[in-house]
Amino acid sequence: MLTQWETLEHQAMQEQWSYAQFLLALCETEVERRWSQRLKRSLNEAQLPSAKTLATFDWSHLKDFNPAPLMQLTADSGWLKRAENCLMFGPSGVGKTHLACAVARATVELGYRAKFFAATTLVQTLQHAKRQLLLPNTLKKLDRYDLLVIDDLGYVKKSEAETSVLFELIAHRYERKSLLVTANQPFSQWNTIFADDMMTVAAVDRLVHHALIVQLQAESYRKRSADQRSQTQDASQTTHSQVGASAPVPAETDNCRDN
Repeated sequence: MLTQWETLEHQAMQEQWSYAQFLLALCETEVERRWSQRLKRSLNEAQLPSAKTLATFDWSHLKDFNPAPLMQLTADSGWLKRAENCLMFGPSGVGKTHLACAVARATVELGYRAKFFAATTLVQTLQHAKRQLLLPNTLKKLDRYDLLVIDDLGYVKKSEAETSVLFELIAHRYERKSLLVTANQPFSQWNTIFADDMMTVAAVDRLVHHALIVQLQAESYRKRSADQRSQTQDASQTTHSQVGASAPVPAETDNCRDN
């Protein structure tokens, strides 16, 4: 407010505002400034990969996908209040991480707190806490986040040490706080993630009980981009070759001069 009042005062005098209009403009400016600062802090805290929003997502490679349910998550915070989950499945490169980050960013913009984790990094953090006998405290600290994004769950190694802490996190947040999980494998293959069938069933049951399940099926976006670059390079090389082959050969000239 201290940096803006002189500008607003000048505008108020020129446009002949009333005192009430001037005071309202000051208050609105201060509210906007504080909201921008809070949003910046929350986005830094969330540690979301930059530039991954719904506006920057290329929907063209998901031709049969209906984005409406996903869009609803970004506009309505009711699912966070109800501690519901979102589970995204699909092969590598179809945009799961991008969409997960876009949803998380939207929740931050709605005034909620979110945190992004690669699944392997999160598991290592929880394992360390468990070795220090601090796992319950760590799980409670994570409760400060209305949404936890766990990216690439399938890269967690199938071992009792790793998957037990992951299951404890899922069980702890069940019907309390929301999770957004991305994975390459469908549920039928989650026995490759958790240590035994009993733990797998219990984890899946808690995740899907209150969840939106999003299935993404498409060619890898990264592979498609690489193929397009390769085709462009091949076309460019072909054009240069054709130009070189069709270029006229200069006629030989006689540099000898008659005496």
